Amino acid sequence: MKAKTIYILYVLLCLTLVMAACSSGKEKEIEIPEQGQNQEQTAVPVEAPLSLCLPAGETLRPQSVGQRRVMGDPGQTENFLLPRYVYIFLLRQTGAQWTVYEKIEDVLDAESWKKQRYRGSLQTTGDSIYLYTRPVTYMLDQNRFNGRAYAVMSARRLTFDTPLASVETLDDVLNLRFDVSPDSIQQSVQHIYTSPYNYETNGQYYGSYSSIGNNHPTLNLMLYHVAAKVDLKWNVADTARIKSDPSQAVRLTSLSARRLYNGWSYVFRPMENTVESLPTSGYEINDIVTPSDEGLWWEGRYYFYTIPYHIRNTDYFPLQLVMRTNNLSGDGYRVTINQPFDPTSPFAPWVRADLRLSRPLGNTTATFTVGE
Repeated sequence: MKAKTIYILYVLLCLTLVMAACSSGKEKEIEIPEQGQNQEQTAVPVEAPLSLCLPAGETLRPQSVGQRRVMGDPGQTENFLLPRYVYIFLLRQTGAQWTVYEKIEDVLDAESWKKQRYRGSLQTTGDSIYLYTRPVTYMLDQNRFNGRAYAVMSARRLTFDTPLASVETLDDVLNLRFDVSPDSIQQSVQHIYTSPYNYETNGQYYGSYSSIGNNHPTLNLMLYHVAAKVDLKWNVADTARIKSDPSQAVRLTSLSARRLYNGWSYVFRPMENTVESLPTSGYEINDIVTPSDEGLWWEGRYYFYTIPYHIRNTDYFPLQLVMRTNNLSGDGYRVTINQPFDPTSPFAPWVRADLRLSRPLGNTTATFTVGE
């Protein structure tokens, strides 16, 4: 009984000491912000997924070329390579200013592309696309409410006019250019895809994203050709190819594309390359038709890609061709196709040109049609 009384007194003493310690000293004040008062958020970096994809109107295959035949095509094929290199710029908005907060330069895995049907607003639902399935992530913190992503992909490594480390603002990104002059790039411009800066959905740049609180967006970015597609067809009229004297029959024995755009080309502004006058030099695609191509002397079809441009204060894109008939030498007959050009369009054009020869060189009639 005595031991029990001592234990109870000990417990009461401990409780008294604890209560005295809690009530002594100044109480800590806790401020509860009123509704609408600014509350500082701790920036917690997280990784957000970025989905990269390409339209697949043409067939692409990992590590190899794909081919596409067009209805009515006598047999010419298009060759494409899946992109190997990617350059991504992530921007955040602070007030009215956009600044680059992350840059991604990477080598893509050729085996990680997958063909599938598209669902969304950037292509017609059900269209084929190629999706890069290996995760590409970028950093996002809780304080970044508005952001943009700009990306360019290429089968070959690109050279830029500005070191990527110096690209810091939106203007830097939009003014970035790549070098088109190397033959290796000219021969693969059809394998370069970009996110055009003036392509908008719902009234804003289509590569925009937002993050509020713990909402981590998945950014789907469809990329498009920087180069214009030229679909060139030629035909010699029956009245010109069938003659009682075979030596007088018209044969198209030489065809080349000349003075194509060369130099620096905008990465994210593919329709805004401008020159002061019609170029007198540039990249050339020779021997589209040669004297030994007997099967192409009277008709044929050929595709190629080139960087679109326009002459300042004009509304057309000049495409210069040179052709010769009946193995004649000299400069040949020059044709300039003035393709209607809208520099406000986000997308490079598709030029469809029909060359119809009805008379020998010097009196050649050439008519051109432009396809959508």
